[in-house]
Amino acid sequence: MSSALDSLRRTFGGDIIEPGAARYASTSGAVFASGSPAYVLRPAGVADVQAAVRFAVGAGLPLSVRGGGHAFAGFGTNDDGVVVDLSRLANVEIIDKERHLVRIGGGAIWGQVVAALAPHGLAISSGDTKSVGVGGLTLTGGIGWKVRKYGLALDNVVAAEVVTASGQLVRASATERPELFWALRGGGGNVGIVTALEFAAHTTTDVFHGKIAFPAAEAAVVLQSWAEYLRTAPDELTSIANFANPFAGGPDAPVEIHVAFDGDDPALAAQAIDPIRRLGTVLGDDVALKPYADTLEEGGVTPPPGLRFLVRSAFVDTESVARVLRILAEAGASPGSPLISVRGVGGAVARVPDDATAYAHRQAELMFVTTSAGPEPVIEAARPALEAIWARLAPHVSGAYANFLTSATEEDVAAIYPPHTYQRLAAVKRQYDPGNLFSRNHNIRPR
Repeated sequence: MSSALDSLRRTFGGDIIEPGAARYASTSGAVFASGSPAYVLRPAGVADVQAAVRFAVGAGLPLSVRGGGHAFAGFGTNDDGVVVDLSRLANVEIIDKERHLVRIGGGAIWGQVVAALAPHGLAISSGDTKSVGVGGLTLTGGIGWKVRKYGLALDNVVAAEVVTASGQLVRASATERPELFWALRGGGGNVGIVTALEFAAHTTTDVFHGKIAFPAAEAAVVLQSWAEYLRTAPDELTSIANFANPFAGGPDAPVEIHVAFDGDDPALAAQAIDPIRRLGTVLGDDVALKPYADTLEEGGVTPPPGLRFLVRSAFVDTESVARVLRILAEAGASPGSPLISVRGVGGAVARVPDDATAYAHRQAELMFVTTSAGPEPVIEAARPALEAIWARLAPHVSGAYANFLTSATEEDVAAIYPPHTYQRLAAVKRQYDPGNLFSRNHNIRPR
Protein backbone atom coordinates (compact mmCIF):
# COMPACT_ATOMS: atom_id res chain seq x y z
CA MET A 1 0.00 0.00 0.00
CA SER A 2 2.68 2.54 1.02
CA SER A 3 4.69 1.83 -2.12
CA ALA A 4 1.65 2.27 -4.35
CA LEU A 5 0.66 5.47 -2.55
CA ASP A 6 4.19 6.90 -2.78
CA SER A 7 4.21 6.21 -6.49
CA LEU A 8 0.81 7.87 -6.90
CA ARG A 9 1.88 11.01 -5.04
CA ARG A 10 4.90 11.36 -7.34
CA THR A 11 2.97 11.02 -10.60
CA PHE A 12 -0.58 12.26 -9.93
CA GLY A 13 -1.23 15.76 -11.23
CA GLY A 14 -4.73 16.12 -9.85
CA ASP A 15 -6.15 16.18 -6.33
CA ILE A 16 -5.63 13.43 -3.76
CA ILE A 17 -8.26 13.93 -1.07
CA GLU A 18 -8.10 11.85 2.10
CA PRO A 19 -10.23 11.66 5.26
CA GLY A 20 -9.70 14.78 7.36
CA ALA A 21 -8.98 17.03 4.39
CA ALA A 22 -11.05 20.19 4.02
CA ARG A 23 -12.72 18.96 0.81
CA TYR A 24 -13.32 15.40 1.96
CA ALA A 25 -16.87 15.95 3.25
CA SER A 26 -18.00 17.48 -0.03
CA THR A 27 -16.32 14.88 -2.24
CA SER A 28 -16.68 11.58 -0.38
CA GLY A 29 -20.33 10.88 -1.20
CA ALA A 30 -22.56 10.78 -4.25
CA VAL A 31 -25.94 12.45 -4.75
CA PHE A 32 -27.99 9.55 -3.40
CA ALA A 33 -25.40 7.84 -1.21
CA SER A 34 -22.91 8.67 1.50
CA GLY A 35 -19.50 7.03 1.60
CA SER A 36 -16.19 6.99 3.40
CA PRO A 37 -13.58 6.16 0.76
CA ALA A 38 -9.92 5.97 1.72
CA TYR A 39 -9.00 8.20 -1.22
CA VAL A 40 -10.90 10.52 -3.54
CA LEU A 41 -8.77 11.05 -6.62
CA ARG A 42 -9.70 13.94 -8.89
CA PRO A 43 -7.65 13.58 -12.09
CA ALA A 44 -6.50 16.66 -13.97
CA GLY A 45 -5.96 14.68 -17.15
CA VAL A 46 -6.09 11.26 -18.74
CA ALA A 47 -2.66 10.29 -17.42
CA ASP A 48 -4.02 10.81 -13.90
CA VAL A 49 -6.92 8.47 -14.63
CA GLN A 50 -4.41 5.83 -15.71
CA ALA A 51 -2.38 6.42 -12.54
CA ALA A 52 -5.53 6.14 -10.40
CA VAL A 53 -6.44 2.80 -11.94
CA ARG A 54 -2.94 1.43 -11.43
CA PHE A 55 -2.97 2.66 -7.83
CA ALA A 56 -6.28 0.95 -7.04
CA VAL A 57 -5.01 -2.29 -8.57
CA GLY A 58 -1.65 -2.10 -6.86
CA ALA A 59 -3.16 -1.27 -3.47
CA GLY A 60 -5.88 -3.92 -3.82
CA LEU A 61 -8.64 -1.38 -3.14
CA PRO A 62 -12.19 -1.34 -4.52
CA LEU A 63 -12.72 1.31 -7.17
CA SER A 64 -15.70 3.58 -7.85
CA VAL A 65 -16.00 6.01 -10.75
CA ARG A 66 -17.97 9.22 -10.38
CA GLY A 67 -19.11 11.49 -13.18
CA GLY A 68 -22.24 13.36 -12.14
CA GLY A 69 -22.76 11.04 -9.17
CA HIS A 70 -26.50 10.61 -9.78
CA ALA A 71 -26.75 6.82 -9.82
CA PHE A 72 -29.67 5.91 -7.55
CA ALA A 73 -27.71 2.84 -6.44
CA GLY A 74 -24.83 5.00 -5.18
CA PHE A 75 -22.17 3.67 -7.54
CA GLY A 76 -20.16 6.90 -7.30
CA THR A 77 -18.77 6.21 -3.84
CA ASN A 78 -17.71 3.41 -1.50
CA ASP A 79 -16.23 2.67 1.91
CA ASP A 80 -12.46 2.24 2.34
CA GLY A 81 -11.76 2.22 -1.37
CA VAL A 82 -10.78 4.61 -4.16
CA VAL A 83 -13.18 7.04 -5.82
CA VAL A 84 -12.09 8.46 -9.17
CA ASP A 85 -13.93 11.77 -9.49
CA LEU A 86 -13.90 12.84 -13.14
CA SER A 87 -15.32 16.33 -12.59
CA ARG A 88 -12.15 18.09 -13.85
CA LEU A 89 -12.42 16.26 -17.18
CA ALA A 90 -15.39 18.29 -18.37
CA ASN A 91 -14.37 20.02 -21.60
CA VAL A 92 -16.98 20.35 -24.35
CA GLU A 93 -15.40 20.98 -27.75
CA ILE A 94 -16.75 21.02 -31.29
CA ILE A 95 -14.07 19.11 -33.19
CA ASP A 96 -15.71 19.04 -36.64
CA LYS A 97 -18.09 21.89 -37.47
CA GLU A 98 -19.24 20.43 -40.77
CA ARG A 99 -20.18 17.06 -39.28
CA HIS A 100 -21.25 18.56 -35.92
CA LEU A 101 -18.88 16.26 -34.03
CA VAL A 102 -18.54 17.15 -30.37
CA ARG A 103 -15.95 15.82 -27.93
CA ILE A 104 -17.09 15.75 -24.30
CA GLY A 105 -14.97 14.93 -21.28
CA GLY A 106 -16.01 11.98 -19.12
CA GLY A 107 -16.75 14.22 -16.15
CA ALA A 108 -19.02 16.72 -17.90
CA ILE A 109 -22.66 17.14 -16.95
CA TRP A 110 -25.45 17.78 -19.42
CA GLY A 111 -25.96 21.37 -18.29
CA GLN A 112 -22.42 22.15 -19.43
CA VAL A 113 -23.10 20.48 -22.76
CA VAL A 114 -26.33 22.33 -23.58
CA ALA A 115 -24.74 25.65 -22.55
CA ALA A 116 -21.73 25.03 -24.79
CA LEU A 117 -23.72 23.89 -27.82
CA ALA A 118 -26.61 26.37 -27.72
CA PRO A 119 -24.66 29.30 -29.23
CA HIS A 120 -23.89 27.07 -32.22
CA GLY A 121 -27.50 25.97 -32.70
CA LEU A 122 -26.57 22.37 -31.87
CA ALA A 123 -27.90 19.77 -29.44
CA ILE A 124 -27.44 16.13 -28.49
CA SER A 125 -30.23 13.78 -27.49
CA SER A 126 -29.66 13.41 -23.75
CA GLY A 127 -31.59 12.93 -20.55
CA ASP A 128 -33.75 15.58 -18.95
CA THR A 129 -31.60 16.86 -16.04
CA LYS A 130 -28.73 19.36 -16.28
CA SER A 131 -26.71 18.04 -13.33
CA VAL A 132 -26.62 14.41 -14.50
CA GLY A 133 -23.27 13.19 -15.81
CA VAL A 134 -22.83 12.70 -19.54
CA GLY A 135 -20.87 9.47 -19.12
CA GLY A 136 -23.11 7.68 -16.64
CA LEU A 137 -26.31 8.47 -18.51
CA THR A 138 -24.91 7.69 -21.95
CA LEU A 139 -23.25 4.39 -21.12
CA THR A 140 -26.57 2.90 -20.01
CA GLY A 141 -29.01 4.61 -22.38
CA GLY A 142 -30.14 8.23 -22.27
CA ILE A 143 -33.91 8.74 -22.61
CA GLY A 144 -34.80 12.41 -22.84
CA TRP A 145 -36.79 15.01 -24.75
CA LYS A 146 -35.35 14.19 -28.18
CA VAL A 147 -35.41 10.41 -27.85
CA ARG A 148 -38.11 9.66 -30.44
CA LYS A 149 -36.51 11.92 -33.06
CA TYR A 150 -32.80 11.30 -32.44
CA GLY A 151 -32.67 8.13 -30.36
CA LEU A 152 -30.92 7.42 -27.10
CA ALA A 153 -27.91 9.44 -26.04
CA LEU A 154 -25.76 6.38 -26.75
CA ASP A 155 -27.12 6.16 -30.29
CA ASN A 156 -25.36 9.44 -31.05
CA VAL A 157 -21.92 8.35 -29.81
CA VAL A 158 -19.38 7.85 -32.60
CA ALA A 159 -16.26 7.17 -30.54
CA ALA A 160 -14.97 6.85 -26.99
CA GLU A 161 -11.64 6.97 -25.20
CA VAL A 162 -11.37 4.47 -22.36
CA VAL A 163 -8.87 3.64 -19.64
CA THR A 164 -9.00 -0.11 -19.12
CA ALA A 165 -8.27 -2.13 -15.99
CA SER A 166 -4.64 -2.44 -17.04
CA GLY A 167 -4.29 1.34 -17.10
CA GLN A 168 -4.08 1.41 -20.88
CA LEU A 169 -5.79 4.20 -22.84
CA VAL A 170 -7.67 2.88 -25.88
CA ARG A 171 -10.04 4.29 -28.46
CA ALA A 172 -13.24 2.57 -29.55
CA SER A 173 -15.45 3.28 -32.54
CA ALA A 174 -17.24 1.43 -35.31
CA THR A 175 -13.84 0.74 -36.91
CA GLU A 176 -11.54 0.68 -33.86
CA ARG A 177 -12.18 -2.09 -31.35
CA PRO A 178 -15.80 -2.41 -32.53
CA GLU A 179 -16.73 -5.02 -29.92
CA LEU A 180 -15.61 -2.70 -27.13
CA PHE A 181 -17.57 0.10 -28.82
CA TRP A 182 -20.64 -2.14 -28.85
CA ALA A 183 -20.23 -2.92 -25.15
CA LEU A 184 -19.75 0.71 -24.10
CA ARG A 185 -23.12 1.67 -25.57
CA GLY A 186 -25.36 0.05 -22.98
CA GLY A 187 -22.92 -1.87 -20.81
CA GLY A 188 -22.52 0.87 -18.23
CA GLY A 189 -19.12 1.29 -16.63
CA ASN A 190 -18.26 -2.39 -16.81
CA VAL A 191 -15.34 -2.25 -19.22
CA GLY A 192 -13.37 0.82 -18.20
CA ILE A 193 -13.33 4.49 -17.32
CA VAL A 194 -14.53 6.62 -20.23
CA THR A 195 -12.42 9.77 -20.30
CA ALA A 196 -14.04 11.26 -23.42
CA LEU A 197 -16.99 10.64 -25.71
CA GLU A 198 -17.45 11.90 -29.24
CA PHE A 199 -21.03 12.59 -30.29
CA ALA A 200 -22.71 13.45 -33.57
CA ALA A 201 -24.79 16.49 -32.60
CA HIS A 202 -27.66 17.85 -34.67
CA THR A 203 -28.89 21.32 -35.50
CA THR A 204 -31.72 22.44 -33.27
CA THR A 205 -34.27 25.21 -32.96
CA ASP A 206 -36.28 26.28 -29.97
CA VAL A 207 -38.83 23.63 -28.99
CA PHE A 208 -42.38 23.58 -27.66
CA HIS A 209 -42.28 22.15 -24.16
CA GLY A 210 -44.46 22.03 -21.07
CA LYS A 211 -47.19 20.06 -19.34
CA ILE A 212 -50.90 19.58 -19.77
CA ALA A 213 -52.76 18.55 -16.60
CA PHE A 214 -55.92 16.47 -16.25
CA PRO A 215 -58.00 15.44 -13.19
CA ALA A 216 -56.87 12.33 -11.32
CA ALA A 217 -60.36 10.89 -11.81
CA GLU A 218 -59.72 10.76 -15.56
CA ALA A 219 -56.37 8.98 -15.25
CA ALA A 220 -57.45 5.64 -16.70
CA VAL A 221 -58.98 7.15 -19.84
CA VAL A 222 -56.28 9.78 -20.35
CA LEU A 223 -53.41 7.30 -20.04
CA GLN A 224 -54.89 4.77 -22.45
CA SER A 225 -55.76 7.41 -25.04
CA TRP A 226 -52.35 9.08 -24.64
CA ALA A 227 -50.49 5.82 -25.30
CA GLU A 228 -52.69 5.03 -28.28
CA TYR A 229 -52.06 8.46 -29.78
CA LEU A 230 -48.28 8.16 -29.40
CA ARG A 231 -48.35 5.24 -31.84
CA THR A 232 -49.21 7.62 -34.67
CA ALA A 233 -47.68 10.83 -33.34
CA PRO A 234 -44.75 12.33 -35.25
CA ASP A 235 -41.27 11.47 -34.04
CA GLU A 236 -40.78 15.15 -33.21
CA LEU A 237 -43.13 14.66 -30.26
CA THR A 238 -41.77 13.05 -27.09
CA SER A 239 -44.03 12.71 -24.07
CA ILE A 240 -44.05 11.59 -20.43
CA ALA A 241 -47.05 10.95 -18.17
CA ASN A 242 -46.60 11.59 -14.43
CA PHE A 243 -49.29 10.86 -11.85
CA ALA A 244 -49.96 9.93 -8.22
CA ASN A 245 -47.36 12.49 -7.10
CA PRO A 246 -47.32 12.19 -3.28
CA PHE A 247 -46.16 15.82 -3.02
CA ALA A 248 -49.15 17.06 -5.03
CA GLY A 249 -51.99 15.07 -3.49
CA GLY A 250 -51.10 11.43 -4.10
CA PRO A 251 -54.18 9.71 -5.50
CA ASP A 252 -55.78 13.12 -6.07
CA ALA A 253 -52.77 14.62 -7.85
CA PRO A 254 -53.42 15.68 -11.45
CA VAL A 255 -52.25 13.55 -14.32
CA GLU A 256 -49.51 15.59 -15.97
CA ILE A 257 -48.74 14.90 -19.60
CA HIS A 258 -45.37 16.50 -20.35
CA VAL A 259 -44.61 17.13 -24.00
CA ALA A 260 -41.70 18.31 -26.10
CA PHE A 261 -42.15 19.04 -29.80
CA ASP A 262 -38.79 19.24 -31.56
CA GLY A 263 -39.35 22.27 -33.78
CA ASP A 264 -40.38 25.91 -33.65
CA ASP A 265 -43.24 25.89 -36.17
CA PRO A 266 -46.39 26.71 -34.13
CA ALA A 267 -48.75 25.12 -36.65
CA LEU A 268 -46.87 21.82 -36.72
CA ALA A 269 -46.53 21.88 -32.94
CA ALA A 270 -50.25 22.43 -32.47
CA GLN A 271 -51.00 19.64 -34.92
CA ALA A 272 -48.86 17.27 -32.82
CA ILE A 273 -49.88 18.44 -29.34
CA ASP A 274 -53.59 19.30 -29.74
CA PRO A 275 -54.69 15.63 -29.77
CA ILE A 276 -53.25 15.38 -26.23
CA ARG A 277 -55.19 18.47 -25.17
CA ARG A 278 -58.36 16.68 -26.25
CA LEU A 279 -57.78 13.62 -24.06
CA GLY A 280 -59.79 14.95 -21.12
CA THR A 281 -60.65 17.96 -18.98
CA VAL A 282 -57.66 20.28 -19.15
CA LEU A 283 -56.82 21.77 -15.74
CA GLY A 284 -53.65 23.54 -16.87
CA ASP A 285 -51.54 23.97 -19.97
CA ASP A 286 -48.16 25.73 -19.87
CA VAL A 287 -46.69 24.48 -23.16
CA ALA A 288 -44.58 27.23 -24.67
CA LEU A 289 -41.75 27.80 -27.11
CA LYS A 290 -38.41 27.79 -25.31
CA PRO A 291 -34.72 27.04 -25.90
CA TYR A 292 -33.96 23.35 -25.80
CA ALA A 293 -31.60 23.96 -22.88
CA ASP A 294 -34.55 25.15 -20.80
CA THR A 295 -36.31 21.79 -21.11
CA LEU A 296 -33.67 20.22 -18.87
CA GLU A 297 -34.35 20.45 -15.13
CA GLU A 298 -31.71 21.64 -12.69
CA GLY A 299 -31.85 18.62 -10.34
CA GLY A 300 -28.59 19.37 -8.58
CA VAL A 301 -29.80 19.38 -4.97
CA THR A 302 -28.52 16.59 -2.74
CA PRO A 303 -31.41 15.07 -0.74
CA PRO A 304 -31.38 15.74 3.01
CA PRO A 305 -29.79 13.09 5.25
CA GLY A 306 -32.12 10.22 6.06
CA LEU A 307 -34.22 10.56 2.91
CA ARG A 308 -34.27 7.26 1.04
CA PHE A 309 -35.44 6.48 -2.48
CA LEU A 310 -36.83 3.25 -3.86
CA VAL A 311 -36.85 3.36 -7.65
CA ARG A 312 -37.84 0.58 -10.03
CA SER A 313 -38.36 0.52 -13.78
CA ALA A 314 -39.50 -1.77 -16.56
CA PHE A 315 -40.39 -1.79 -20.25
CA VAL A 316 -43.74 -2.48 -21.89
CA ASP A 317 -44.24 -4.03 -25.30
CA THR A 318 -47.16 -3.03 -27.50
CA GLU A 319 -49.39 -5.98 -26.65
CA SER A 320 -49.18 -5.27 -22.92
CA VAL A 321 -49.66 -1.50 -22.93
CA ALA A 322 -53.38 -1.45 -22.18
CA ARG A 323 -53.12 -3.94 -19.32
CA VAL A 324 -50.09 -2.28 -17.73
CA LEU A 325 -51.61 1.20 -17.88
CA ARG A 326 -54.80 -0.15 -16.29
CA ILE A 327 -52.79 -1.62 -13.41
CA LEU A 328 -50.79 1.57 -12.97
CA ALA A 329 -53.91 3.76 -13.01
CA GLU A 330 -55.51 1.57 -10.33
CA ALA A 331 -52.31 1.68 -8.27
CA GLY A 332 -52.10 5.45 -8.59
CA ALA A 333 -55.63 5.82 -7.24
CA SER A 334 -54.73 3.97 -4.04
CA PRO A 335 -53.45 5.68 -0.87
CA GLY A 336 -49.70 5.35 -0.46
CA SER A 337 -49.05 4.90 -4.17
CA PRO A 338 -45.54 5.64 -5.42
CA LEU A 339 -44.99 8.43 -7.91
CA ILE A 340 -45.54 6.86 -11.33
CA SER A 341 -43.87 8.10 -14.50
CA VAL A 342 -44.48 6.57 -17.94
CA ARG A 343 -42.26 7.52 -20.88
CA GLY A 344 -43.03 6.99 -24.52
CA VAL A 345 -40.11 5.57 -26.48
CA GLY A 346 -40.17 3.90 -29.89
CA GLY A 347 -39.46 6.16 -32.84
CA ALA A 348 -35.75 6.42 -33.58
CA VAL A 349 -34.90 4.05 -30.71
CA ALA A 350 -36.76 1.18 -32.34
CA ARG A 351 -35.20 1.77 -35.75
CA VAL A 352 -31.72 0.84 -34.52
CA PRO A 353 -31.04 -2.91 -34.97
CA ASP A 354 -31.49 -4.86 -31.74
CA ASP A 355 -27.90 -6.11 -31.73
CA ALA A 356 -26.25 -2.81 -32.70
CA THR A 357 -25.57 -1.84 -29.09
CA ALA A 358 -25.69 -3.44 -25.65
CA TYR A 359 -28.90 -1.55 -24.87
CA ALA A 360 -31.34 -4.43 -25.12
CA HIS A 361 -34.87 -2.97 -25.13
CA ARG A 362 -35.28 -1.41 -28.56
CA GLN A 363 -38.80 -2.58 -29.32
CA ALA A 364 -40.48 -1.44 -26.11
CA GLU A 365 -43.30 1.04 -26.59
CA LEU A 366 -43.16 2.45 -23.06
CA MET A 367 -40.74 2.64 -20.15
CA PHE A 368 -42.17 3.33 -16.70
CA VAL A 369 -40.75 4.12 -13.29
CA THR A 370 -42.15 3.93 -9.77
CA THR A 371 -40.52 6.11 -7.12
CA SER A 372 -41.08 6.00 -3.37
CA ALA A 373 -39.26 8.48 -1.15
CA GLY A 374 -39.09 9.13 2.58
CA PRO A 375 -37.27 8.20 5.77
CA GLU A 376 -36.40 4.53 6.23
CA PRO A 377 -39.55 3.70 8.28
CA VAL A 378 -41.76 5.24 5.60
CA ILE A 379 -40.04 3.30 2.83
CA GLU A 380 -40.32 0.03 4.74
CA ALA A 381 -44.00 0.66 5.51
CA ALA A 382 -44.68 1.29 1.82
CA ARG A 383 -42.73 -1.73 0.59
CA PRO A 384 -45.50 -4.39 0.87
CA ALA A 385 -47.94 -2.33 -1.20
CA LEU A 386 -45.24 -1.58 -3.75
CA GLU A 387 -44.33 -5.25 -4.03
CA ALA A 388 -47.99 -6.06 -4.58
CA ILE A 389 -48.14 -3.58 -7.47
CA TRP A 390 -45.06 -5.07 -9.08
CA ALA A 391 -46.38 -8.60 -8.59
CA ARG A 392 -49.43 -7.62 -10.64
CA LEU A 393 -47.24 -6.02 -13.29
CA ALA A 394 -44.69 -8.84 -13.54
CA PRO A 395 -46.48 -11.01 -16.14
CA HIS A 396 -46.89 -8.04 -18.47
CA VAL A 397 -43.56 -6.18 -18.33
CA SER A 398 -39.96 -6.99 -19.11
CA GLY A 399 -36.46 -5.74 -18.52
CA ALA A 400 -35.32 -2.73 -16.54
CA TYR A 401 -33.71 0.60 -17.36
CA ALA A 402 -30.43 0.79 -15.48
CA ASN A 403 -30.60 4.56 -14.92
CA PHE A 404 -33.77 4.14 -12.87
CA LEU A 405 -32.90 1.48 -10.30
CA THR A 406 -31.86 1.86 -6.68
CA SER A 407 -30.63 -1.72 -6.44
CA ALA A 408 -28.05 -3.80 -8.25
CA THR A 409 -29.07 -7.38 -7.55
CA GLU A 410 -28.52 -10.38 -9.81
CA GLU A 411 -32.19 -10.06 -10.76
CA ASP A 412 -31.68 -6.43 -11.76
CA VAL A 413 -28.68 -7.30 -13.93
CA ALA A 414 -30.63 -10.12 -15.59
CA ALA A 415 -33.47 -7.70 -16.33
CA ILE A 416 -31.18 -5.07 -17.84
CA TYR A 417 -29.21 -7.58 -19.92
CA PRO A 418 -31.02 -10.55 -21.50
CA PRO A 419 -28.91 -13.74 -21.75
CA HIS A 420 -27.47 -13.14 -25.22
CA THR A 421 -26.51 -9.56 -24.39
CA TYR A 422 -25.04 -10.60 -21.04
CA GLN A 423 -22.93 -13.34 -22.60
CA ARG A 424 -21.55 -11.02 -25.26
CA LEU A 425 -20.77 -8.36 -22.62
CA ALA A 426 -19.08 -10.98 -20.45
CA ALA A 427 -16.74 -11.85 -23.31
CA VAL A 428 -15.76 -8.17 -23.71
CA LYS A 429 -15.40 -7.89 -19.95
CA ARG A 430 -13.05 -10.85 -19.90
CA GLN A 431 -10.84 -9.16 -22.48
CA TYR A 432 -10.67 -5.69 -20.90
CA ASP A 433 -11.34 -6.30 -17.19
CA PRO A 434 -10.68 -9.97 -16.35
CA GLY A 435 -10.27 -9.20 -12.64
CA ASN A 436 -13.58 -7.30 -12.44
CA LEU A 437 -11.96 -4.11 -11.16
CA PHE A 438 -14.94 -2.16 -12.48
CA SER A 439 -17.57 -3.87 -10.35
CA ARG A 440 -19.36 -0.89 -8.78
CA ASN A 441 -22.18 -0.96 -11.30
CA HIS A 442 -24.84 -3.33 -12.57
CA ASN A 443 -22.07 -5.79 -12.84
CA ILE A 444 -21.21 -8.12 -15.67
CA ARG A 445 -18.86 -10.79 -14.41
CA PRO A 446 -16.04 -11.78 -16.76
CA ARG A 447 -16.59 -15.24 -18.19
